[in-house]
Amino acid sequence: MTGRRNESIAGRRFSAKRNRRIAVVGTTGSGKTALARRISQQLDIPHVELDALYWGPHWTPTPTEVFRQRTAQALSGDAWVVDGNYGKVRDIVWGRADAVVWLDYALPVIMWRLVWRTLHRIVTREELWSSNRERAWAQFFSHDSIFLWALHTYRRRRREYPLLLSRPEYAHLAVVHLRSPRSAHGWLANL
Repeated sequence: MTGRRNESIAGRRFSAKRNRRIAVVGTTGSGKTALARRISQQLDIPHVELDALYWGPHWTPTPTEVFRQRTAQALSGDAWVVDGNYGKVRDIVWGRADAVVWLDYALPVIMWRLVWRTLHRIVTREELWSSNRERAWAQFFSHDSIFLWALHTYRRRRREYPLLLSRPEYAHLAVVHLRSPRSAHGWLANL
C-alpha cells in the first residue's frame, strides 16, 4: 500500500529500486526494528539498529561524539535500513537517507505491542545490545519505565515528525507514513 493515504507528508514517492537508504522511525514499541529487519531481508540490504550503537554494557549511554562517529561509519555504505529515533544523530541518518518510513500507529496499538515485547523479553531473558537485558519486573512501572517513555514521547513524535519532514534539508526524502500494522504489512508486501 503506497497510496497517498500513507504518504501524506511532504517528500518524494518511495521506490524500492531508487530508495536504498531507509530510516524507520516511530514511537517506542511501534515495531521499528521488526519492520527494519523485514525490509533488510526483503531488499537484501544491511540493517543498522541505532540502539545497538548507543547502549553500552549495563545500559550505559555512549558519549554523543562516539555515537555520532559509530552512526556515520555504520551508514557509510550505499544501501542500508536503520531504525531509531535519536535526535543526536538525526542529521546524519536523515541527511544520508533517501527515504523515511514513519510508523504512526494509535497509542493502544503501540502500548499493546510494548507490553507483549517487554514481557517476552523479561521471561525469555533475551539478550539485547552489549549484553543488556530488559529490566526486571520492578522496573516495569518505575520512573525509568519504557511504558512511561512511550507515553511521554507519543504525542511529541506525532507533532515533531511532520514539522521535521517539512524542513528544506529533508526535502530529498521519500516519506512513507504508515498509520496501522495492516498498512505496514500491505506496504511491505508490495515492496
